[in-house]
Amino acid sequence: MNSAPTPPARSAAALKPLRGVRVLSLALNLPGPAALMRLRAMGAHCLKAEPPAPRGTPATTSGDPMGQYNPTAYATLHGGIKVLTVDLKSEQGQTRLHKELARTDVLLTSFRPSALAKLGLGWKALHKAYPALSVVAIVGAPGARAEEPGHDLTYLAEADLVTGLDLPATLFADMGGALMASEAALKAVLALKTSGKGSFQEVALSDAAAWLALPRNWGLTQPRGAVGGAHAGYRVYPCKDGRVAVAALEPHFAASLCAAAGVTTGGMATLFQPATHQAIASFLAGQTRKQLDALALARDIPLHTLA
Repeated sequence: MNSAPTPPARSAAALKPLRGVRVLSLALNLPGPAALMRLRAMGAHCLKAEPPAPRGTPATTSGDPMGQYNPTAYATLHGGIKVLTVDLKSEQGQTRLHKELARTDVLLTSFRPSALAKLGLGWKALHKAYPALSVVAIVGAPGARAEEPGHDLTYLAEADLVTGLDLPATLFADMGGALMASEAALKAVLALKTSGKGSFQEVALSDAAAWLALPRNWGLTQPRGAVGGAHAGYRVYPCKDGRVAVAALEPHFAASLCAAAGVTTGGMATLFQPATHQAIASFLAGQTRKQLDALALARDIPLHTLA
């Protein structure tokens, strides 16, 4: 039987599902611009409106705080995106905004609901004026809590993702929220094709933090969990000249690690025994990063050495 012809391979970067979709963003700081960057990568025509820079700053200063405290991050987030300076509190700024809204498919915001209402940008008013326009509203917390002040750190703390006094390694709620916002924009575009009407979707950063916290809530990343330190094949160990992150979780990977360390394994239960932890720790402590990199290739063990 003849098989169907194989379609040519296409890289993910070549797929542009949002080609022809116009997105306007009023969202500042990190979640909104990060979502906009992803939407542009999917082919959307992206435009951003920023407030004027603070008085007394150079004319080239961005009205987005991100552009002021981390110009490098700002430049990366806005690569290839046209940025307009629009004072939404002025009549001229409102005129310019509504000119853009008339040809926009998705509006991305990150203001509190009360601030949007004062600017005449509440959902009811927008939907009446532009029935096909969809709004993705990024807020801190959902529903009635959307007026509460907060930031990435407070949402992670609420989700029990802040342990000890160290700050988290990255801005998980902000970046997770950006992913959810870009997903919401995709849903809005799909919904418009079937209903012919725009939709309103709220994306809460606290919900993003809660989503990321699910593995911890399930116990997976708690100290007694398999990927929380209880499994000897899934830990960070010291080695002779640095550290090694070992992720030999599946039985065949764990067996390869145990064989290298001289541990006789009796199945999955062996990996949770203190003696196994001690034997693997002792073995890795005597190896250099170079030796461990070679071991990973030779024995097919997922690990990554660190300085």
